[in-house]
Amino acid sequence: MESGTIQGTFKIRKQNEDKHIAFGWAYQCVSKTGEQMVDHSGDIVDVAEIEKAAYKFVKLYREGSDNHERGGVGVVIESMVFTKEKAEALGIPPGVMPEGWWVGFEVTDEDVWKKIKTGEYSMFSIEGTASRVQI
Repeated sequence: MESGTIQGTFKIRKQNEDKHIAFGWAYQCVSKTGEQMVDHSGDIVDVAEIEKAAYKFVKLYREGSDNHERGGVGVVIESMVFTKEKAEALGIPPGVMPEGWWVGFEVTDEDVWKKIKTGEYSMFSIEGTASRVQI
């Protein structure tokens, strides 16, 4: 096993300019057609592991950063990990949405907000430490 930083990037799907909020997938584990997703680092992450990471992030950290370098540029205002079980409980039919972590952030930094508005920042990116296992 090898330790490394896991990163993934996903498009910002909605933004509200008046409120400085942006929503999108922080991480998709399984596509809406049921295929395992491979992230930009070439890694596969199980939805149960993303769920643990998401809960820990919301419980302990809650703040957004600027390209993993400068913290305090936003705060999480929405977080839900969609699994098959949760989708079923919500009445979402199979094949409609992926399994993964959906987030919303209120962006408190004007420079970061400008980059989101211009499209320079068009995705969320997660960062964490994990052990890589060859499969």
